[in-house]
Amino acid sequence: MRTAVPEKIQKIIADIDTLGNASLTRLTVLKKWFEHPGRLSVFGLWIARRASGRKGKTKGAAGALLDETRALLGTASTRESYFQQIDRVAATSLHERARVFHNEYQNQQWGPVRIIHCWPLLLVEKGLALHTGRNRHPSDGYKLAADWTQNYDSKYGNGLNGPSRGKLDELVQFLFNLEAVEDHP
Repeated sequence: MRTAVPEKIQKIIADIDTLGNASLTRLTVLKKWFEHPGRLSVFGLWIARRASGRKGKTKGAAGALLDETRALLGTASTRESYFQQIDRVAATSLHERARVFHNEYQNQQWGPVRIIHCWPLLLVEKGLALHTGRNRHPSDGYKLAADWTQNYDSKYGNGLNGPSRGKLDELVQFLFNLEAVEDHP
């Protein structure tokens, strides 16, 4: 079903080009898009593939989990792969091991803070949570999209800026492709 959401994301990209940055909250337009059945699961797998795609950049236990993610999900994110069935038990196990990898907390004055050692592995964890049904609310999809696209720049702070542009372009392409597959399976 064709929506106006990809065009709204393109407007965010145009604002980055003209203003240098845009607020992360502008991605809330995705919440309505994620209400359509099946989109959260497909998006979760797509993000997990994207996050695990940088071969050899991460070493140690995190690198091994990312390698396992690539082996389970593959690296190609094509229209055909959007609805490709993966081993749900293996995905659930991988999600749990990624969660345990980041199971370190530090007490701060306002409460415990989760320590993240490998950002791509956190994105894999959250993507697999969407796919396996651990998180099934449209706001979880929005939060994952925001986590994936955000970039810190000392001039603008955390938000959507320069390096976010490429990821937003990929997101727009994903939205267009998924809508096209839904219209013509």
